Amino acid sequence: MLDTGVSFHPDLAGKILCFRDFVGPGYSAWVGGTDPYDDNGHGTHVAGILCGTGLLSAGRYRGVAPGAGLVVGKVLDERGDGDTEAMIRGLDWVLALRERYRIRILNISVGIGDLDDKKKSHALQDKLQQLWDRGILVVCAAGNKGPGEGTVSSVGGGSNVVTVGCHDGGLKTGAAWLCENYSGRGVSGERPRKPDLVAPGTEIVSCNFLCRRWKGTFINAYTAKSGTSMATPIVSGAAALALQKYPGMTNEECRQKLQYTATDLGCPWNQQGWGMVNIRRLLE
Repeated sequence: MLDTGVSFHPDLAGKILCFRDFVGPGYSAWVGGTDPYDDNGHGTHVAGILCGTGLLSAGRYRGVAPGAGLVVGKVLDERGDGDTEAMIRGLDWVLALRERYRIRILNISVGIGDLDDKKKSHALQDKLQQLWDRGILVVCAAGNKGPGEGTVSSVGGGSNVVTVGCHDGGLKTGAAWLCENYSGRGVSGERPRKPDLVAPGTEIVSCNFLCRRWKGTFINAYTAKSGTSMATPIVSGAAALALQKYPGMTNEECRQKLQYTATDLGCPWNQQGWGMVNIRRLLE
């Protein structure tokens, strides 16, 4: 995953296989580095959704694929800001580590808006294509700039990624802050059609980077966050389960399986894509 990093949390103990900081003051592309850290909290929350064990909640807040490991690149700073150069460095790093850590999925819960610099935009898309061609399933957020047409993040607009929008499927109703009201949307009739599918993303409870031990117990262990950033690791986790069950699948076959087993919500295509991720049907 490429995000704000990842901090210590008992639910993530033993999960961090490798970490690299691409934005800190001591940044070095290939040598040095630091211990894993997260000075924003976004990445730790995403990691918990992906593969947290739920240890501190007796399994209640367990992640989707608790058997998975994490290779984490920090490409966003303490404010959650970053630039295209850091993202591209992170993508190069993931590509270099693909075989060593058997990376099958890249989670990018980062919404990048329109890139006015076409050279940077093409460089980013070319790099994502390289990862896809090397067999990595790239799963990225649609972004939170909706509901207007053409508001999907620049990262999620290409044909070489699985783009995840946000929808709660009617489980939560009547509130203006529901994630489907601001999830990034594609352009009707445009190819490739985006998003690919949707997942829940309103008030998702996961690991809190402020979790601390106090008087023999852990406090501030979990927190709720909302957005397409939270929906994306649900789909990445689902893909991890599918690849565990069907390890011979290619990334393209996994994308099709995610799409074809999704549940149609009856929404416009540029809002829901193929529909809501359906993990039970995916694994059957």
